Amino acid sequence: MGRTSIFFSAAATMLAGTMPALSAWQPQKPIEFVATAGPGGGTDNLARAVQNIITKHKLTEQPIVVVNKGGGSGAEGYVYGKASAGDPYKVIFGTSNAWQQPLVSKVAFNYTDLTPVAAMAQDEFLLWVKQDAPYKTAGDYLKAAGSGEFKMGGAQSKDTDEVLTRMIEKAGKVKLTYIPFKSGAETAVQLAGGHLDSHVNNPSESLGQWRGGTQRPLCVFSPKRLPQGAKVTATEGWGDVPTCVEQGLDIKQYEQPRTVWLPGKVTPDQAAFYVDLMKKVQATPEWKDYIEKTSQVDTFLTGAEFDKFIKEDLEHVKQVAGEQGWLVK
Repeated sequence: MGRTSIFFSAAATMLAGTMPALSAWQPQKPIEFVATAGPGGGTDNLARAVQNIITKHKLTEQPIVVVNKGGGSGAEGYVYGKASAGDPYKVIFGTSNAWQQPLVSKVAFNYTDLTPVAAMAQDEFLLWVKQDAPYKTAGDYLKAAGSGEFKMGGAQSKDTDEVLTRMIEKAGKVKLTYIPFKSGAETAVQLAGGHLDSHVNNPSESLGQWRGGTQRPLCVFSPKRLPQGAKVTATEGWGDVPTCVEQGLDIKQYEQPRTVWLPGKVTPDQAAFYVDLMKKVQATPEWKDYIEKTSQVDTFLTGAEFDKFIKEDLEHVKQVAGEQGWLVK
């Protein structure tokens, strides 16, 4: 962890206090946004939302294309970023799996191989079931799950969705069979088709299915109910979803950061350009609309703050991963 601290301290120094001088660099050719997940998932949605905002407001003169590299639970995208060292035209969109994956899987990258730009949002998690499922609360769900193995779907393996699934098992004293898919969107399709009993998608990943009446949220893993916002169905919005603690599932909070990275060995002014670009994105009304529709928490962590967040999250994941026997030796 010493090298990590030095890495982020250096990044913080480069990005702090000298922004006007460093932001002189401008891209001179098309930019590639790399989503470390399949189409339709939260990571893909973020990359495309940022792309649309930049294009609409002409925040750069260069075109931007989004490509999906979600193989290996997202490792494909990060390895691609590592292999692109020094290339400021590859922007990698991910989550906490950037630092969690090397902890639990033998992958060919570490997050220190990349240059951190920012964590732009914290995405919530909900417990979802089919629309016609007999259980109305998380408590009912746990009782039913206790009588036999339930199939829980999630995006990728040994990642945030599976970590939460194992936390649910422990808190609810149940056994769940976890089935990984390439994205939350694919997981939602599987639940709608009756191939799963539940999943723990983010709001944006199952918004259409809730609105379309194929599945519904039982509870949200948050200390308080989400902001109401616009109605999703004819009668309900995000603020109507109870917290999981309210319904007898004692997991007070679980969130996922939406993160942005560059390859390693880019210059300080190139990194500063993208920090500034993402700040401009967050200042637009379209970003605020995106945050509201997806019921995420707007945030912006960079430099030392981002470093602190990563270290704290690593300690939490180590505990769960250790209990599951996932830690890479």
